[in-house]
Amino acid sequence: MFAFKTFVILSAVAGAYGAPVQISKRIAQVIADSTAKWEQACLTAGGSQQCNPLSITAFTTLLAAAGPCDQQNAADQMIDLAKQLNNDADMIKFTQIFAQQPRNTPDSLAVPYCQQAPQNQELNGLFQCQYQGANQKLFVGNIAVGGQGTIPFGQNSPLSPAGSCAANPNGPIADGSQLTDITDDPGVGSTGGSSNSSDSGNDSGNTGDSGDDSGDVSDSGDSSTDSGSTSDSGDSGDDSGDSTDDSGDSSDNSGDDSSDTGDSSDSSDSSDTGSSTSSFALSNGQEAQQLNSQFASLDASSSCQAGENACVNGQFAQCVGGSFVLESCAATTQCFALPLVNSAGTSITCTTQSDAESRIAATGATGGLTGSN
Repeated sequence: MFAFKTFVILSAVAGAYGAPVQISKRIAQVIADSTAKWEQACLTAGGSQQCNPLSITAFTTLLAAAGPCDQQNAADQMIDLAKQLNNDADMIKFTQIFAQQPRNTPDSLAVPYCQQAPQNQELNGLFQCQYQGANQKLFVGNIAVGGQGTIPFGQNSPLSPAGSCAANPNGPIADGSQLTDITDDPGVGSTGGSSNSSDSGNDSGNTGDSGDDSGDVSDSGDSSTDSGSTSDSGDSGDDSGDSTDDSGDSSDNSGDDSSDTGDSSDSSDSSDTGSSTSSFALSNGQEAQQLNSQFASLDASSSCQAGENACVNGQFAQCVGGSFVLESCAATTQCFALPLVNSAGTSITCTTQSDAESRIAATGATGGLTGSN
């Protein structure tokens, strides 16, 4: 009887409105794939330990909770590093493509565009494509086309075709897909290195983002030694249990902040590089073990502090609104705390268990991942 009544009620609702109820859905992607080719190009160019933390910082900006200019700010940092590495053309090219990668949308609405100029002229005129499943006439926040953030910076009219970008000018791309899998042409011509844009500065004040993009990509210096192992982390294609807030505003997704800051004294002002390295290596290994032990007691319902990063049930976790939002690692990998090699501190990343165990053991720490074996 109950089931029958439910059917009647739903039928009445559909009949009253003349159409079935629209159910919005989250559109997500494997965010780490967006910077995987850039990170490899960075390593090839000699970027070493600078590559992985910046890669993590960048792909985190594709999450739904990021500010509208966070992606562009991260791309500026990627260009800055490319210029330090002899204006590496591949790094610049893949940065330009990354700057156009669609962002996750929590409710099938188009994602607003940044309303300020980039710092580097290589990024001038670039903005993210949209996913095909997003409503191209309505943006996140239920803002109709023509409203704040619905027209890319520097343009005066809505995009045509809607959802397109320079790398894919024919329109939006398939849900969950990566531009780097579709094209290796960012659509901007030459990618040769040059100095910061002189013409972009004039427009930098015309932002309507009310601070959403401030400081979100400031931390990329925690010298993670994970060199690409986190190209698999942050798989946001797994929608299970995700809130509309997909992830936190944490700009620094490398997980280094909370664990690195207290250890810098271990290696400071040492005149003997060898002894300095050995002094913090063991400390790093033991700290990684302590973190892994703490992570083992966490679950998706554990309380946390805003911006905190952790590993929860083998997944990369960010704290949003006092609870963890989980991002799955790629197949065969899971989330671990790992010791840094050339500086004091730890990183949080996705890798295989055997790799994590070997890195910790290499510091001289005993007892396996948690120090309890």
